[in-house]
Amino acid sequence: MTTVTDRAALRDALGLLKDREQVAERLLESSAKHSFDPDKELDWDAPTIEGKYYWPPELLSLYDTPLWKKMGEEQRIELSRHEAAALGSLGIWFEIILMQLLTRHIYDKPLTSSHVRYALTEIADECRHSMMFARMIQKGGAPEYPVSRLNHNLARILKTVSTTPGSFACTLLGEEILDWMQRLTFPDERVQPLVRGVTRIHVIEEARHVRYAREELRRQMITAPRWERELTRVSCGQAARVFSLAFVNGRVYENIGLDRAEATAQVKASGHRREVMQTGAKRLTDFLDDIGVLRGVGRKLWQSSGLLA
Repeated sequence: MTTVTDRAALRDALGLLKDREQVAERLLESSAKHSFDPDKELDWDAPTIEGKYYWPPELLSLYDTPLWKKMGEEQRIELSRHEAAALGSLGIWFEIILMQLLTRHIYDKPLTSSHVRYALTEIADECRHSMMFARMIQKGGAPEYPVSRLNHNLARILKTVSTTPGSFACTLLGEEILDWMQRLTFPDERVQPLVRGVTRIHVIEEARHVRYAREELRRQMITAPRWERELTRVSCGQAARVFSLAFVNGRVYENIGLDRAEATAQVKASGHRREVMQTGAKRLTDFLDDIGVLRGVGRKLWQSSGLLA
């Protein structure tokens, strides 16, 4: 049960919250030591290596489906090239949303605080990440894969009406599942070196972003009014439904010569895919459960998204 002990010390089911300014100062120190310029850090002129994947096979949407078993190695690699572009496109879409939510969050905060300074630092990180993903897509030669018009416009509504705790819950939803996938990608020698380099940079810098969002969401779930916490539970659950669907872009299948309807149906029925998504989300869902986000209608929405068993 979440409680407020006093105005100076806030405590939830995970323990005592750290001082907001102290957290930001540590994150700023880490940013100064471990930030990257992808344009200089990565070898963008190196040729791609024939026979290497663009994403680990086990993380591809069709892995272990009947269609996968019929595909030759060349078509499987082609699937990975297009799915890496689709995930890069998804990442750019999400990071543009995140940057807008962060600027909203700090609009009324003290301008010289470390909390605001770190938010601005994170926005700068996300700008670099978006440009890095775009360049990776171009280098791979696959097209960009925007989300559906429906999801694009739903996100427009989210950016307008999201509560502060809702914004940080959605931030974690977008960051932690992709982060889990990328942690498996950058050490995988079956994957193209450039993709491994991109995911390595993203994992290192996103670790700070996750810490910032987790600490602030914990604070918000204690201090926000009840109606705002309830709205956050529902909006976060709905965001989970949208995000889980956005992970699969049907145009990928068409572009590699597969029947879109058949491929989509096989992904939906795939026990392996369901396990991948739930495993990728588990660290996040455990955290959200601990701090009281996964309750009531919101929990049912998460379950219907396929990200929570």
